[in-house]
Amino acid sequence: MPVVEPAETPTAPLFSVVKGQPNAEELAALAAVVLTLGGPTPAKPAAPSVRHWVRRQQLRLAPSPGPGAWKRSHG
Repeated sequence: MPVVEPAETPTAPLFSVVKGQPNAEELAALAAVVLTLGGPTPAKPAAPSVRHWVRRQQLRLAPSPGPGAWKRSHG
């Protein structure tokens, strides 16, 4: 039977606790903070295209006053 090697080699830990004895919840909170600090900025959502607005105009989906107008005002 052939030996299957793991796809990735283990890497160094992201951080280590050098003082104190944090519990699982404290470590999870610390990991969440560290991961949010070093990550790339999220991409901006794409703006609606011209085609989107033309389609809304053809379907006469422009906002109009009355009950439920706030629902129609969101794309």
